[in-house]
Amino acid sequence: MNWKQIRWKIRYALQYFPFTINTVLCVIAGWEAYRLLNKPVPKGEEPSALLPFIILMGKVTFWFLGVLAAISILSTFASYFYYRWLKGNKGYKLEINFTTEAKKGKKGRLYLNARLDGVIRPLLGFIKGRLFYDDNVMTDRFGLLSNKRKEQSVWYAAITGRSRMSLPDIKEYDLKGGFIYFQDMLHIFSLAVAQPVGGHFYQPPVLMSEHNADVFPKKTESMDVRIEQLRRVEGEPLNYKDFEAGDDVRRIVWKVYAKNRELVVRVPEMYEPYASHLYFYASFFASVKAQWLGEGYLKEMLNYYKNCVWTVYDTLSKKEWEMRYIPDQSFNIPESLSPDEKSMRIISNSNWHKDNSLQHYFNPKSGTVLCISSLTDIEDLKNMLDRCDASTVVYFVKVSRVFRHFAPLSLLSRIILQPPKDRLSKLRTRWTFSPMRLQIQKREKEIEEILSRSAVVSGVI
Repeated sequence: MNWKQIRWKIRYALQYFPFTINTVLCVIAGWEAYRLLNKPVPKGEEPSALLPFIILMGKVTFWFLGVLAAISILSTFASYFYYRWLKGNKGYKLEINFTTEAKKGKKGRLYLNARLDGVIRPLLGFIKGRLFYDDNVMTDRFGLLSNKRKEQSVWYAAITGRSRMSLPDIKEYDLKGGFIYFQDMLHIFSLAVAQPVGGHFYQPPVLMSEHNADVFPKKTESMDVRIEQLRRVEGEPLNYKDFEAGDDVRRIVWKVYAKNRELVVRVPEMYEPYASHLYFYASFFASVKAQWLGEGYLKEMLNYYKNCVWTVYDTLSKKEWEMRYIPDQSFNIPESLSPDEKSMRIISNSNWHKDNSLQHYFNPKSGTVLCISSLTDIEDLKNMLDRCDASTVVYFVKVSRVFRHFAPLSLLSRIILQPPKDRLSKLRTRWTFSPMRLQIQKREKEIEEILSRSAVVSGVI
């Protein structure tokens, strides 16, 4: 057992520790208030005429707050033990689901919806939850503050909560479990109950500024939308059909006839001024040196790239034809999702890789739109562009832009006035002095020059 596992076991066990920092503070504050209110008057000093009244009001306030705190603590313990009974006898547990919602037309905000049946919330107290996922990473605590009534009844059936999730990376997460906490109004006690929560959820990409271009499909599967140029139309499945009178005997597939004694003919390709599907490609192939790996830079670049790819996809999906996203990695995506939801899930789950190079991934005959990053291999890109023409649109995402400073004094303000809190802010302060910056910017300049000399239509994001 390594140190990381030991630290996790200690942190997990501490969730059951009922006392908090507020316990110490409240005990100290209560003792000091009690000592001050019962402090005798020093000999030889005449007390003020208002002193007895002030002490009386102080004692009334002290005991009033003490009674409220005691009621809140007792109700917290009662609610805790009642839920433990419900959990053991009726199997009540925390139920959660995740939803992706839009704000001001921009999709990508992940919300957690939680529900806990049967439980009674403490008087003047709180019930909160927490999840842990992946490599035993814990989320912030979220509140269960709303009551849900039973149908046609005044009694409450459950308590619910809704919270926006703010996670570091755009990817799929694996839930490992969770806790719920029963707390009094002063957070003197925090009584935890483990929850058998499982499943998967993912942080979706968010939309950025739109990048549009005049694009046309290169291949037609059905004649739905008329376009300006002739496009190739594929035949029936496998490009075969049954032999009919009038068919050219030279197109008979004799191998099929020798195998099952059925006459079939090849269906020739046709060219029609119609289109139905626009094929969209996004390469996550990363040609990087080994010493670059393991740093937060690649993770933040990946998040930025996913946001840009999703923005391009969402912008082009608003056109008259249907989008077909061709991933360069394999995923198990539920069939019940819509095409856009599947594409969002695929983009979220994609990672930098070295398995499927750009030259082998992109098909210039059918692919219309291609997204590449600053980590694309230079020679691989040249070989791919040699097979493309002006009907191909290439979006180049300069991933170094994620570390840009938005004000000249931003670095100074982060160091002196606003210390960096999240990973991206910390990396931005070190990006200027990182040797990785020069290598990435050099490659970005080379890619821009290659795109400008090619026949494709290109755009830089």
